[in-house]
Amino acid sequence: MTRVAVTGAAGRMGKTIIEALQQNDAVSLSAAIVEPDSSLIGADAGELAGVGKLGVALAGSLEAVVDDFDLLIDFTAPEVTMQNVAFCAAHGKKVVIGTTGLNDSQKEELQQAGEKTAIVFAPNMSVGVNLCFKLLEIAAKALGDDSGYDIEVIEAHHRHKVDAPSGTALRMGEVVADALGRDLKECAVYGREGITGARPAKQIGFETIRAGDVVGDHTVLFATEGERIEITHKASSRMTFAKGAVRAAGWLQDKSTGLFDMQDVLGLH
Repeated sequence: MTRVAVTGAAGRMGKTIIEALQQNDAVSLSAAIVEPDSSLIGADAGELAGVGKLGVALAGSLEAVVDDFDLLIDFTAPEVTMQNVAFCAAHGKKVVIGTTGLNDSQKEELQQAGEKTAIVFAPNMSVGVNLCFKLLEIAAKALGDDSGYDIEVIEAHHRHKVDAPSGTALRMGEVVADALGRDLKECAVYGREGITGARPAKQIGFETIRAGDVVGDHTVLFATEGERIEITHKASSRMTFAKGAVRAAGWLQDKSTGLFDMQDVLGLH
């Protein structure tokens, strides 16, 4: 059985992942990490997560639990995640990453780390969202690049989310652009204001909403004269992301190196 460490264990996502781990027989929580100056260090991770005492004390660093886990699940912040990946690669630990907002340089670092250990990195761990990625690829290829369909990506999240557009929205845009033979960096527009002129035919637009406690809504709109096609995913609980991450952790058990995504985990490639 894979021994799993969860970092950011005192946060909303960390506690949900701990709960999801308790519902899966293929993996087990063996370590939980919080910030080095946290007053929670030493507390029981299970009690904090509301699942009962597990005998796993919160630690202030990966170094403190280096011998206690085989795989790390990380939903933190880009800089923290990259430090954790470097540590895990150096110590032969596998990693599941749900952190969003990584830049191109950091993603390249993940590629390099994948030569030393096994990593699953996905902007969204939800099974449903990853199915939507596949549906978007099919739809974009079927419609074609010269079909006259305008494409917009609309996403909504809670007021506390710090990056925009979301990693999932960007990935949706990338999937569609790749399927149509476009470069998202060249055709994307992020919000519009003022007199913008007529919409360029091959533009992919992004609209971002931040409000209340929205867990995560994503819609890709294909619109042309006379019809609209919408592919939508709505998350109502963080548990969907946590269960996906735990599923990825189980899938990595027989992998020694490589950088993978949830499409690999779900066999959708």
